[in-house]
Amino acid sequence: MILVVAMLLAVTAPQPVLRDFIGLNVHTVQFKPALYQPVTRLVRDYHGFDWDVGDDTSHATTFPFARNRVDWGAMYDAWKAAGCRIDACVMFEQAKTNAWKNLARDSYVYGRAFAEFFGKRQLVESIEIGNEPGKYPDAMYRSLLENAAAGIRAGDPQLKTVTCAMQAKPSGDYHKSVSLLPGLEKLYDVINIHSYPFAELWPTWRRSFPEDPKIDYLTDIQKLIDWRNAHAPGKEVWLTEFGYDAPTKPQEKSGVTDRQQAQYIVRSYLLFSAMDLGRAYLYWFNDDDQPTLHAASGLTRHYQPKPAFHAVAHLLATLGDYRFSRVVQKTGELYVYEYSATPQKRIWAVWSPVGSRQATLPLPPVALIEKAERMPLSTEPVPVAAQATFTVEESPTYFWLTMP
Repeated sequence: MILVVAMLLAVTAPQPVLRDFIGLNVHTVQFKPALYQPVTRLVRDYHGFDWDVGDDTSHATTFPFARNRVDWGAMYDAWKAAGCRIDACVMFEQAKTNAWKNLARDSYVYGRAFAEFFGKRQLVESIEIGNEPGKYPDAMYRSLLENAAAGIRAGDPQLKTVTCAMQAKPSGDYHKSVSLLPGLEKLYDVINIHSYPFAELWPTWRRSFPEDPKIDYLTDIQKLIDWRNAHAPGKEVWLTEFGYDAPTKPQEKSGVTDRQQAQYIVRSYLLFSAMDLGRAYLYWFNDDDQPTLHAASGLTRHYQPKPAFHAVAHLLATLGDYRFSRVVQKTGELYVYEYSATPQKRIWAVWSPVGSRQATLPLPPVALIEKAERMPLSTEPVPVAAQATFTVEESPTYFWLTMP
């Protein structure tokens, strides 16, 4: 009975407002927080374990300074001053499996030192124990997780502890299996997953649209949520990597157009917001337009905003204070999701997975459409007639509604 109640609570807990849901992956000194203020306040930093200890896993840390003299304290403090809330993904897997002097001792000491400095000073809100340590044997990663997490709990029990990328299936090159977690419930707070919309893997790495029923993009996430509900109720699930390459190089096989990148990212955020996820972090913040996997996934290109930047900025400005409330309609031709700020103030996000067509919204007779806008690809808004019958497109349209 207790487990059933816990499972129901896990499913029915209120969804976060979008301002506390939309995240972005960034990288240390390359990140320019002021530039990305319009698109997010949740940032996930790839924090270099090797920056802190060099090639000696037992090296005593000297926080706020990394061993290579980067001042983490000043950097994270500047990000906080710009409004950022920071998740530090500590890249423990940068240490090769045979490089640890004493895995249990060194990971505990590091975790405790990190939490005592960054947690107690509230410079970061959460720490991930590894990113994608697929080359670590399962038993080795479990030991790393157990001991680093114990150190974090000793250093600052309030600092959220997050697993590496995991899935509800056997471990692979880019994830660990959740079968490693039973027995560690007191040591972690969040189960982490990465998901990319691949229709094909190597050598093409072709990606599809997010609603494509033929890919595992959403189903892998739901399987992890289902596992959490059954085995670890009360734990959060975060999606910390997803994204789309949009290169201008014609030889890139896995890429989509700039317009598609904007459409697919925004629709992904909308789809994720309807799942029992605590956060979703986009990969990546900036790129140099390289024709290789994950090398053209930025919201900016050479730090110049792409259409996706403007689309996500509009999403945050529109739904930042709203939370997902219900699916109004979901078919192969029409998605209608409702977001609410108050019982009277609602916004419907409406889009077509593929193609465009005429549609009529299933509005209650008492609803008043105040205004409507389509997802923009630039700084210019795209107003739409405030009426129930309109042309639904692959770019979402937002309807501001008042309910008496």
